[in-house]
Amino acid sequence: MDQIEHKFIEVSDGLKLHVAEIGSGTSAILFLHGFPEIWYSWRHQMIAAAKAGYRAIAPDYRGYGLSDPPPEPHKSTFADFLKDILALLDALSIPKVFLVGKDFGAPVAYFFALFHQERVSAIATLGLPFMPPGAPLHHKLLPEGFYVTRWREPGRAEADFGRFDAKTVVRKIYIMFSKSDIPIAKENQEIMDLVEPSAPLPSWMTEEEFAAYGALYEKSGFQTALQVPYRSFGEKSSLQDPKIELPTLLIMGEKDYVFKMPGMEDYIRSGKVKVYTPNLEIKYMPEGSHFVQEQFPDEVNQLLLSFLSSHNQSGS
Repeated sequence: MDQIEHKFIEVSDGLKLHVAEIGSGTSAILFLHGFPEIWYSWRHQMIAAAKAGYRAIAPDYRGYGLSDPPPEPHKSTFADFLKDILALLDALSIPKVFLVGKDFGAPVAYFFALFHQERVSAIATLGLPFMPPGAPLHHKLLPEGFYVTRWREPGRAEADFGRFDAKTVVRKIYIMFSKSDIPIAKENQEIMDLVEPSAPLPSWMTEEEFAAYGALYEKSGFQTALQVPYRSFGEKSSLQDPKIELPTLLIMGEKDYVFKMPGMEDYIRSGKVKVYTPNLEIKYMPEGSHFVQEQFPDEVNQLLLSFLSSHNQSGS
């Protein structure tokens, strides 16, 4: 971990993103985190990638972790994140990159590639396949207590989270998301109350490691995270019949609660997903959770590096 360097790079709107980086290879990998994750969730993959000869880079999105918050977090859009990635690649003089996205980092990677295909060599995602604009929104098919529905409601999550410090909020969400059931609260129950105060961290996460997660969110809070992704779902897109022609890899934990979302397993297993990502390779991890890259880092590293090396070209 000590070899990972940290810097702040100015991107769109004059904001500075916190960026973690290791390795000096000519081929670069940009790791895009989900929520409640942060650059730190890629630590195992970054070190492995650097040892394999890659330049590994993991930013905190605007308003996340140590990155600057946007002036009006409630007006943040998914498109802002795509602009930031382009500005980041330009600032780092990276003409072409491998994208690795986890959770909502997956659509960030996919849609960046749709708008800037010439800047992307290949895409690997964990826990979420490509979902075209206008795809059914799962919160409409699940009970009112579904966590996404609750977090989309202005003020509801703010009041729920506000009862605890940032570290406790992140801890509760991490524990909740590490389970195989979709988080759904009862009518008179808040999402944070789905996790008991005494609930232990999952076996793959130490208290020392988790302290890093919590500390990073102490600066940023959750204003931007609630806006993007949760309250920005369904943003209008100018894309017509989008298709990812680049080589793609999906790593799916079969005990990831996302796999239980209405229609998700069928969409992936039936091959419907390949209508939009025809060059997709799928790898299933039978015991894999939502945090498969931390739960089984060696296996995930092997899958990622094997895929990337098969599509690596000088100057990627």
